[in-house]
Amino acid sequence: MVTVIPDYTILVQMATFIALIFILNYLLYKPILSIIDRRKKQLEELENEIKLFKDSVDKKAAEYDEKLNKAKASASELKKEIIGEGATQAKSIVDAVRNEIPLMIQESQKKMDKEMQAARQILDNQSRELSLEIAEKVLGRRVQ
Repeated sequence: MVTVIPDYTILVQMATFIALIFILNYLLYKPILSIIDRRKKQLEELENEIKLFKDSVDKKAAEYDEKLNKAKASASELKKEIIGEGATQAKSIVDAVRNEIPLMIQESQKKMDKEMQAARQILDNQSRELSLEIAEKVLGRRVQ
């Protein structure tokens, strides 16, 4: 007859394995999940900022189009008025006023182009800074 002596090392190994699971959960798994959650939140915030910048650009473009349409309408109305007055006035006055209309349109176009260029430059600089900041945050190091 063979007597089997129970070996309690399996119980010690099971206890060690369970303790290892809890320790790794506390030291490794939870910190990694918190870092991932934090990065997700940062990316969401940055996406929201990008949406705000895009909305701002769209708004400025709409304002630009509105100003352009108003300027064209204003120029058109002014032209009609001038033509109406020109019918009653001498030909030299009508010719002088007609020469002023394209200059006014050109000046307002130049002014609007300058404003649009300035807005684009500001947004371009901000988008570059934002993209560098996003890249640095995502990569976790400085990007040049």
